[in-house]
Amino acid sequence: MSYFEVILLGLVQGIAEFLPISSSGHLVILESLMGGHAENLELNVALHFGSLLSILVVYRNDILPVLKQPKLMLAIIVATLPIVVSGLLLKGLFETASTLPIAAGIGLCVTSLLLFITPRIDNGTRTLPEIRIRDAFVIGLFQAVAPWPGVSRSGSTIVAALMMGVHRESAANFSFYIAVPALLGATVLTGKDLLSEGYQASTPLAAIVAGTVVSFVVGILALKSLIRLISARKLNWFAWYVLGVAWLTIVGSIMGWFGNNGA
Repeated sequence: MSYFEVILLGLVQGIAEFLPISSSGHLVILESLMGGHAENLELNVALHFGSLLSILVVYRNDILPVLKQPKLMLAIIVATLPIVVSGLLLKGLFETASTLPIAAGIGLCVTSLLLFITPRIDNGTRTLPEIRIRDAFVIGLFQAVAPWPGVSRSGSTIVAALMMGVHRESAANFSFYIAVPALLGATVLTGKDLLSEGYQASTPLAAIVAGTVVSFVVGILALKSLIRLISARKLNWFAWYVLGVAWLTIVGSIMGWFGNNGA
């Protein structure tokens, strides 16, 4: 891949990982338009690592206090377990779907539906310390579907938390707390696959570093922007955009715009 392509993917990853528009869906679409680079594992690892660093920087002052709250830590663990199970049991399905733009289009339709209902459920009052184990499990079930391209991890988990009566700011914070083990797990598992297959970089190391830096810096800006938008109750603003991209992707797949990667 060229420097321009890698930096563009880093930009998309940084924005879409935290805004509720699905980074996986956008990357599948973009990679297919570029000619199909879905198997570029080293770049996948690097971009997700950049997103993980973004969370650690933005929440750097909150992580240690969270570790000192046993109830909240238990909720984070419970919310993480479903994605571990789905990742292990459905790994092949998710990997296949991640090569198909039409699958991303379907996932984006699901994300838009979730975003459209946010104004109706944004009336919760419970704070982070008040998140119950059953709340965490339901939120985790929503996150377990997020490996499907087009399903926004941040969007689905925030909506799930709102449905369970969690206050919108606490819902956002909990979503990003559980993103740390999810992104770390995805990075480690993909890196393990990369090492087991024998590392042979298909992209220059300097380009990978550049993509990681872009994903990291843009991720910080996107994460802070999303927190402000949630506070202003504007999460549903993204619903029409996601729905538009979803239908363009589905129509494009049917019409053959994506070549062999369309469907």
